[in-house]
Amino acid sequence: MSPDALRKRLAAANADLLPANPEQRALIYIDSAQQQLLLFNPDNTLAMNCAVSTSRHGPGQQVGSYQTPTGIHRIAQKIGEGESFGRVFRGRVPVDELCLPEHYDGEGDFITTRIVWLDGLEPGHNRGGDVDSHDRYIYVHGTPDEAHIGAPASMGCVRLRNADVIEFFDRVRVDDLVIID
Repeated sequence: MSPDALRKRLAAANADLLPANPEQRALIYIDSAQQQLLLFNPDNTLAMNCAVSTSRHGPGQQVGSYQTPTGIHRIAQKIGEGESFGRVFRGRVPVDELCLPEHYDGEGDFITTRIVWLDGLEPGHNRGGDVDSHDRYIYVHGTPDEAHIGAPASMGCVRLRNADVIEFFDRVRVDDLVIID
């Protein structure tokens, strides 16, 4: 999807929920069908293009579904700046443990390196009630399961390779906009 088409989609959204001056924000597009993340600068130039892993259960909004929510989101919080490559997070807190891809045995759903926490902006779709992306703890985050990047494998979040999540984290700001299809 082109950045112009994405920005037109934002223009049709509820302006009361969008951050101020959305045209001056980076825009992130996550394509679940292609398992791809595109990051566009405010001038619509492509800043980043990388593979992702969305939910193995497909897209969906419901609490407890383990699906990746669709629609318009904003970056609510960035967690983990300066943490080591492969640092494990539990409850959004870094713990004294690393889980690196080369040592990952396929057991466990680890959140590693960085967390970018999303907040849905579409009431009844990904905001409020039992469809709230923020309350569901939906993140863009690193994973030691890099072998499955490019295929649906997560439990609802959007997983990136650890090197990619560091680059992504460093390029985005709180209130930047994310569209997940």
